[in-house]
Amino acid sequence: MGLRGLFLATALWASVPALGHFLAVVPEADFVKKREVKFKVEFTHPAEGGPAMPFEVERATVYLYGKFYPVKLEKKGLTYEGSFKVVRPGVYQLVVEQKPYWEESEGLYIKQVAKVFVDAYGWEEGWDRPVGLKVEVVPQVRPFGLWEGNTFVGRVYKDGKPLAGATVEVEYYNDRGLKYPVPVLTTQTLKTDERGYFYYTLPWSGWWGFSVLTEGQTHEGKPLELDAVLWIYAHPKPEGVR
Repeated sequence: MGLRGLFLATALWASVPALGHFLAVVPEADFVKKREVKFKVEFTHPAEGGPAMPFEVERATVYLYGKFYPVKLEKKGLTYEGSFKVVRPGVYQLVVEQKPYWEESEGLYIKQVAKVFVDAYGWEEGWDRPVGLKVEVVPQVRPFGLWEGNTFVGRVYKDGKPLAGATVEVEYYNDRGLKYPVPVLTTQTLKTDERGYFYYTLPWSGWWGFSVLTEGQTHEGKPLELDAVLWIYAHPKPEGVR
């Protein structure tokens, strides 16, 4: 390739947008003292602030004290809105499963299963155990009440066993129009270690999504990429603290 060709290739590459897509499940807070919690669901490029993409929900539930309870969603354009009742103090795990969709560019189906934790009335028990999803991220650090700058530790399970060597994509839910200096910063990429653990230090406040990509499944006779997505919130440091 000549110098001109190299410049053209570089320009084309720079024009390609980041392709990180996440099923975002964002509640109004990660800790509540109220009887009802509202949340929204969208399929988007969170670090880029959009756009919202079409998707369908296969199932939405709340896991509490060993049981799943159905949650109703209302479609609002390309997104969904919903709420769940706080029936007693506890750690509520909101789980939303996306219907598989065909990704032509990759020649496979993709399905994401996203969850987020909401602590009601300071119960703080049960957040460190799997809930039985085919693939899921189990926090090893309490997944609510985190400061920006805290290091989050997760452990990935597939079919009930720790998953080594899995790719973990990390993105910030950019709802305030932040601009990245270079495109490669939009999606951070990690790998789980031999015991299925990964580590990430939350650089600033806001919602952060961790998407674990897994292979080896099929849907309608075609390959299926099944992704486990976890959302956590990093609270801003108190004023005057650096």
